[in-house]
Amino acid sequence: MPTPKTAANVNAKVSAKANPKTGDVHGPVYKRIVLKLSGESLQGPLSSGIHAETVAGIAQELKEVNALGVQVAIMVGGGNIFRGGRQKAFTIDRATGDYMGMLATVLNALAVQEALERNGADTRVLSAIDVREVAEPYIRRRAVRHLEKGRIVIFAAGTGNPFFTSDTAAALRSAEIDAEVILMGKNKVDGVYSGDPRTDKSAKKYDDIGYRDLLEKRLGIMDATAAALAEDRKMPTIVFDVSEKDAMVRAVLGEQVGTLVHAG
Repeated sequence: MPTPKTAANVNAKVSAKANPKTGDVHGPVYKRIVLKLSGESLQGPLSSGIHAETVAGIAQELKEVNALGVQVAIMVGGGNIFRGGRQKAFTIDRATGDYMGMLATVLNALAVQEALERNGADTRVLSAIDVREVAEPYIRRRAVRHLEKGRIVIFAAGTGNPFFTSDTAAALRSAEIDAEVILMGKNKVDGVYSGDPRTDKSAKKYDDIGYRDLLEKRLGIMDATAAALAEDRKMPTIVFDVSEKDAMVRAVLGEQVGTLVHAG
């Protein structure tokens, strides 16, 4: 019988640390991760904006992950405010709308930074567009150095270019800093389904799925550019519900959480 695909055996790099939840001497599977936080994942039960309790909960769990010895980088989304059908009454050039979205991600990054530092974490915000009064400019070596010092790095403004989503930015930054996994945090969706589980009660959840199948089935979890880059780098992505308690901790410890998206 073939070994099932799990986060632990797709990319296993274990260090000898005790699991603070169980006391077992079994450390994190990954040394360096990128967490992709969509703007919607920060809304919690709200229809828009930032939900303070939700962001505080995410920050607390990130602090726990970092305390395991895992180097944590976060790609913050929020750039969809002028995409799609939300602003039908306000016609705006796509590139301009994307730049506005990048600025929205800076706001979200600062909110996440504030919540993390209230939990005692040492953080840095690195922005792909120049906003030096509130964030450092993104420089790959600087980001890696911050991670090596144990700081939580928050990436803002996507790639700094229009027409690229924060999903693509997460895949790009994970490749640049040599991360070992992307954790894709969703709002009230605990993995990849055959349909939208919020509207389709017959939708089937996948425990694992390949990037090519993800695109062929048009499941809409990430865009094609992000999937292609992650597949080329053989970078696994774990799609999970960011509001699920201890989900991030369990994921970095190699437990089955959400859906594992993998190359091949």
